[in-house]
Amino acid sequence: LQAYAKFSGAPLTVNTISNSWSAPKADVPVLTSEDIVVSQPAKILNFLRKKKYNADYELSAKQGADTLAYIALLEEKLLPALLHTFWVEAENYCSVTKPWFASRIPFPLSLYLPGKMSREALNRILLTRGGPPLYSLSEVEAQIYRDAKECLNLLSKRLGTSQFFFGNTPTTLDAFVFGFLAPVYKVCFPRVQLQEHLKQLPNLCRFCDDILTCYFRLTVSGHSPSGQDTADANLQKLTQLVNKESNLIEKMDDNLRKSPQHPPRKLTTLKLAAGGEESSPLNRLSP
Repeated sequence: LQAYAKFSGAPLTVNTISNSWSAPKADVPVLTSEDIVVSQPAKILNFLRKKKYNADYELSAKQGADTLAYIALLEEKLLPALLHTFWVEAENYCSVTKPWFASRIPFPLSLYLPGKMSREALNRILLTRGGPPLYSLSEVEAQIYRDAKECLNLLSKRLGTSQFFFGNTPTTLDAFVFGFLAPVYKVCFPRVQLQEHLKQLPNLCRFCDDILTCYFRLTVSGHSPSGQDTADANLQKLTQLVNKESNLIEKMDDNLRKSPQHPPRKLTTLKLAAGGEESSPLNRLSP
């Protein structure tokens, strides 16, 4: 959603919350606009499009259909592996995901909610991918990672050498792909099965790096967004002030060059009487 907002120019302000269990409709992310509250990514995207923030404005009907097809492919083939990587894989969950989420949740819910989210992720995987002929968890795990790697290969082939999936302008599909790939690409996991395969596809890695650099530069550079925004604003004001002063100086120089020039005047010599006083009022220094 953040990527889509940046692609479409939507002026979103991100507020981090620590009470996601009591958020509107008990779901995050949540978009609040005046008195309107919208949750779930698809509904938020539709709301932004109704407000004329549309990243797909220049797409053809065929490209729009391709976008829907690839998003469905991501949710069917790649999402289960992402859920497993973050929430089910024991080493990743215990060393990365659990402490990461627990740090944002007040005690004592920090002891309960991450485990609840992990169980929900496992149930979702088994519900969608645990039917015949896959009955054991190990078989399900092997299958979802095979599907995820195949999906990554298809995305890599579709992207090719292009900057984005539909040319030089990012669209909804780019936002979805980036949202799926960037966490896998950047988070340091103990178990990196899916991450290793992604890093073997250099065009997808370059795709993530380009978006991070162009649209999420502040967070990537290690500076806090608010502090860096203030520094950038001050730098911009300073630059404007320097340019204004330079223009003023140039204008003054032009006026001086265009003004009539007069030869310098000679100072009248001050004549003093023998006693050291002025000999006459007429002999006083004059300009």
